[in-house]
Amino acid sequence: MSKNNKIKSVVWMGDSLKQVKSFPEEVRRDIGSSLYDAQLGDKPGNAKPFKGVGSGVFEIVTRFNSDTYRTVYAVQIGNCIYVLHAFQKKSPKGIKTAQKDVDLIKKRYKIAVEQSKEKK
Repeated sequence: MSKNNKIKSVVWMGDSLKQVKSFPEEVRRDIGSSLYDAQLGDKPGNAKPFKGVGSGVFEIVTRFNSDTYRTVYAVQIGNCIYVLHAFQKKSPKGIKTAQKDVDLIKKRYKIAVEQSKEKK
């Protein structure tokens, strides 16, 4: 169980919720389960640190059929889980995340930090 009994709220940045809703049902279920673990203060088994944005940013990687789906979220901003971006991986360069996705994640991370300051 979690380090505390308070479940963190999930804040969906930009079109991330719309993107997740467009994924296959099995992928949505996996992402939902992983985010719930994060809400409880646990690290989901399929999450790994997402480098280059900020501390406490993780990426949920879900493979379904021959596709890969990624959901990037931040846990160390205020008392919420911020879902920064969700996308189907289509990079031609192997496992590297496309620069446009990285730029969007960085932009939304900064907005999330600002939002969390306003809530205090």
